[in-house]
Amino acid sequence: MQAARIVVDRDFVLSDLDRRVFGAFVEHMGRCVYGGIFEPGHPTADAQGFRGDVMALTRELGPTIIRYPGGNFLSGYNWDDGVGPREQRPVRRDLAWFSTETNAFGTNEFMDWCRKAGVEPMFGVNLGTRGPEEARRFLEYCNHAGGSAMSDLRRAHGQADPHGIKFWCLGNEMDGPWQICHKTAEEYGRTALETAKVMRWTDPTIQLAACGSSHRNMATYGAWEYAVLDHCFDEVDFISLHTYFRNDADEIREYFGVIELMDAFIKEVVAICDAVAAKRRSYKRIMLSFDEWNVWYRTHQIEHMRKPGWPVAPPLIEEVYNMEDALIVGGALITLLNNADRVKAACLAQLVNVIGPIMTETGGAAWRQTIFHPFAQAARFGHGRVMQARVTSPAYAAKSFPEIPYLHTAVVDNPADGSTAIFALNRHLNEPLELTAELRGLGSDRTLVLASELQHPQLKTVNTRQTPDAVAPRTNPDVAVAGERITARLKPASWNVIVTRAAPRTS
Repeated sequence: MQAARIVVDRDFVLSDLDRRVFGAFVEHMGRCVYGGIFEPGHPTADAQGFRGDVMALTRELGPTIIRYPGGNFLSGYNWDDGVGPREQRPVRRDLAWFSTETNAFGTNEFMDWCRKAGVEPMFGVNLGTRGPEEARRFLEYCNHAGGSAMSDLRRAHGQADPHGIKFWCLGNEMDGPWQICHKTAEEYGRTALETAKVMRWTDPTIQLAACGSSHRNMATYGAWEYAVLDHCFDEVDFISLHTYFRNDADEIREYFGVIELMDAFIKEVVAICDAVAAKRRSYKRIMLSFDEWNVWYRTHQIEHMRKPGWPVAPPLIEEVYNMEDALIVGGALITLLNNADRVKAACLAQLVNVIGPIMTETGGAAWRQTIFHPFAQAARFGHGRVMQARVTSPAYAAKSFPEIPYLHTAVVDNPADGSTAIFALNRHLNEPLELTAELRGLGSDRTLVLASELQHPQLKTVNTRQTPDAVAPRTNPDVAVAGERITARLKPASWNVIVTRAAPRTS
């Protein structure tokens, strides 16, 4: 039997938790929009064509912010194609995904969907085929109240009130050769600077994210971040990170190493941001937007992304997730929480069908994939502040990472209601983990609110339309609370959430 220990103290706080870390992503790709969130004629669709079953699952999943409209799609997208009367919108060929884009769904539809879903929008501007002036016009269309050409155009389109979009991404993956009009770091850095300037002059209240590397294995990684920020440091608030987890060896012990690599990636980018600040003798700190992350490898081959005949909304990269993948997503969420001092936004890519936690049949049912559950629980119980947890755990060595602790954990305390949530991943495949947690100074009169485990003895098990709850959270009966001390037995290869609540605190 393995044993692990967590100690937290009320005076040792890592950071307040920015709820934007529980974001998701909607791109005009495959069936994410058409047949995903938007399907007029579906039995559950409302008058605007929004699928009610997907809307209900989105609310249950609990994303706080949604990135839109791409993704690679963004670098060739004309935002003005997707506004105004539908019958007047042009049909375009999308070179990012070799599909036909009808533009039946665009900016105003997405904003209406966000309001109904109760989420904040995160918009991107096209810095591939377009540039600063179109970004400025788009921002004016969205955020200016009225009395100018673009704001009056929005009003003519039936949107009297400004959208008030606060978070904007300056392009997407501009370092990638696969990107439409991809750029060198110098080219992109200058473009990002000039775009940021005119956007801030248009609306000083917005926040801006510059493109970081498309992934950590890019040949230009590191040098790209430094060069880009050396240009636009003073005008941006965030730099983006993207990563997709792979299980190429099909060996779960090695697969767990991607969680440690994600943590290393974050800390490396933080160091680069701070090096640029040091060069300027600046106290400003660039924050991180991890605005694309998920498991994606089974449908990564190029043949899955290029369907003949330029179809409308073809099925693309519809990854089917198993129990192993749910553990990885749970571990990644813990990593994001434990870097809450610098990671202030993050987006699980994507929301529905396209590598999504929600899967649908066009015209039919919708269900939760396995990865839905750790995200939904983290979003539901991740409120307040992330504590500096001292963790003692046995570990093992792997090729993917030299030392992987069996226990991966984060502790989030919410002074507003006295609750404290422990998110814990047991990475031991064969043995339960005896966990002891000491919540010092967080209230001794504690009661157990939730003891949940996500575990299945067959790690390849998936959720399907026929068996939508094959992998789902269950109550863990082996959790006890005594004063400030919590003990639990965590099953092998399990994601766990333990929530306790203390009597109301005065400070």
